[in-house]
Amino acid sequence: MIHYRTPAEIELIRKSALLVGEAIASACALIKPGITTMQLNAQVEDFILKHGAVPSFKNYKSYPYATCISVNDAVVHGFPTNEPLKEGDVVSIDAGVYLNGYHGDSAYTFLLKGDTPEAVKKLLKVTKESLYLGIQKAMHGSRVGDISYAIQQFTEKENGYGVVRELVGHGIGRNLHEDPQVPNFGKRGTGAKLKDGTVIAIEPMINLGTKDVFHDKDGWTVRTSDRQPSAHFEHTVAVKKSKADILSSFEAIEAAEKANEYLELIN
Repeated sequence: MIHYRTPAEIELIRKSALLVGEAIASACALIKPGITTMQLNAQVEDFILKHGAVPSFKNYKSYPYATCISVNDAVVHGFPTNEPLKEGDVVSIDAGVYLNGYHGDSAYTFLLKGDTPEAVKKLLKVTKESLYLGIQKAMHGSRVGDISYAIQQFTEKENGYGVVRELVGHGIGRNLHEDPQVPNFGKRGTGAKLKDGTVIAIEPMINLGTKDVFHDKDGWTVRTSDRQPSAHFEHTVAVKKSKADILSSFEAIEAAEKANEYLELIN
């Protein structure tokens, strides 16, 4: 069942989604070789709690952390660990916020400076660009498949990357995951019809090599089968008649990324 949100509800979702971006930005300021993803997780959780909200991910289906932090060949759902980050690492931070009865969800992938192949830098850039190509299709009257096709065409057909099939974007609102599912692959003109008030999380998960993935022994972390890097970017978006309304924001994240001397700029 797809829920259509009122303007007032959308503004509440926006507050949650914006707080996610600010929380990820607070962790971005700390990223450097030697820090652990467990420390980054603690920062995000502390930031969310201090702002009167609750981490959406923690205890969701027994997931034990406030964030999913996926490093290098980890696609999504990575457990924070006490292993120090190193130069050249690809680090995706995915987080959710529950505030005033509504969830927000967003993710961003960072690249620590190092002897990093240009191919990895391009992967992050293309994945981020594909998110906005998908968002352009999130308009009243379009179908989910129009979003899916735009992302797949750019990442897989034009750039030769692997588009993960097992994991998809989703509706979001009073629940963290709602209908409709939003795959990053598909055909134009297919799937659920998008209407004004539909709120979805669009999240390309794109691999440098194969599209194939497997679950790590922790039961949550999803890794690329060829162990090559993966990138993940996500926005919470409201469907409108003229164009999509992006409820989350990368503004604070990008400012923190630019200010962090240890990070490569993706833009």
